[in-house]
Amino acid sequence: MDRMYRVLAFWTGIFTVMFFIGDMDSLAILFLAQTVFFIAVSYLKLSERMYMYLFGGYCTLFFIGFTYYTNFILVPGFGH
Repeated sequence: MDRMYRVLAFWTGIFTVMFFIGDMDSLAILFLAQTVFFIAVSYLKLSERMYMYLFGGYCTLFFIGFTYYTNFILVPGFGH
C-alpha cells in the first residue's frame, strides 16, 4: 500500500512540473504540497487500514474543497 502512495506522489509530481511549465504557479505549489505529503506518508510504514483511512480523508477534503471552489469562487463566463 505504501507503494501506491509513491505512485500518487509520482503523478502529482508530474502535474507539478506541467503546471510550472505552463506558468500556473499556484497550482504547481498546491500539487507540490500534495507530492510532499504523499512521499512523507509512503515512508511511514502504516497498516493498510490506516492508509485507506488517510486516502478517504484526502478524498473527503478534496471533494469539499472542489465543491466550495466550483460553487462560490468559480465565475462562469463566455470568453473571459
